[in-house]
Amino acid sequence: MTTLGPERIYLDHNATTPLKPAVRDAMIQAMDLVGNPSSVHAFGRRARRAVEDARAAVAALVGVKPAQVLFTGSGTEANNMALRGFPGRRVLTSAIEHESVLAAVTDADRLPVTPSGALALDALAEALERVEPNRALLSLMVANNETGVLQPVAEAAALARARGALVHADAVQAAGRLPLSLPALGVDLLTLSAHKLGGPAGVGAMILAEGLEPDALVRGGGQEKRKRAGTENLLGIVGFGAAARLARAELPAAATLAPLRDRLEREALAAAPLARVMGADAPRVPNTSCLVLPGLSGETQVMALDLAGVAVSAGSACSSGKVKPSHVLAAMGADAASASSAIRVSLGWTSDDAAVDRFLAAWSALARRSVAA
Repeated sequence: MTTLGPERIYLDHNATTPLKPAVRDAMIQAMDLVGNPSSVHAFGRRARRAVEDARAAVAALVGVKPAQVLFTGSGTEANNMALRGFPGRRVLTSAIEHESVLAAVTDADRLPVTPSGALALDALAEALERVEPNRALLSLMVANNETGVLQPVAEAAALARARGALVHADAVQAAGRLPLSLPALGVDLLTLSAHKLGGPAGVGAMILAEGLEPDALVRGGGQEKRKRAGTENLLGIVGFGAAARLARAELPAAATLAPLRDRLEREALAAAPLARVMGADAPRVPNTSCLVLPGLSGETQVMALDLAGVAVSAGSACSSGKVKPSHVLAAMGADAASASSAIRVSLGWTSDDAAVDRFLAAWSALARRSVAA
């Protein structure tokens, strides 16, 4: 149970998860490295070795060769590289993608999802038929950041690649929570972000199928095979590598969050019978719960819970200060009132039964006051 002071509980791991101690230790050691990883002298070679060790660790997490890993400044940057790196292709996305996908190509075809929150594969098949063969690019997240619902990536990729489309999967919320493999998913590009794994913020990765060559998004240097210019973020990359190693080793522990989440949902619904869990009937990552409490806005719930010492969020945390009804829940068929009354509780490596108990006590009291009012 992570606290900010003795009484505060953190249940917002989908926004960012606390830095793991072993990752912090690896980054502290890396602070002693001197030299630019692109320099050819001994100092530079030592820094380069640290970058390449981290690259190998990230590659192992998703079942690829180290040469297939390009480091970026964030998952958002990697998403933009994927969608904007192949000009001339028609971009298809689901309607529930992260804002970094939806905003990267504003004229993309947005495909509907089922009421459970998964991409409608029949709609994808129809959309692909409308695009000239070999001219489409499908972008589909592995796990939704608000509901945790898993998307049918492998099935969608098979449909898309049969039409010669490229396929990008945003795996930011799935990495470290589920086993991941680029070959098993059947995709061409995969996005990762270190700070969702217990690594540092400010570093992400684009995983590329062998032989794939996107246009550079950031130009001006030869770093990352001339695909991402700028001196490498050595400390961040080292931290990413350490987090990837831990995530791979600790995958069995990540699965144990599901019973904890299920208890949270079961007891929350018992305390507030009008509440519901979005995506509850679909496969989900084990750590995420999206709770709708009719009659009480998500923003109000977040603020009240914060006053009670419990940190959760209302939808995505990537638009700080801009709380608005969730486009994800709207795409699932929720009305405006319901979409505005949702919070996201996301567990992680610091979560335990005591943290869930604290959330349930605070949220149940809030629900009772709402009904009484």
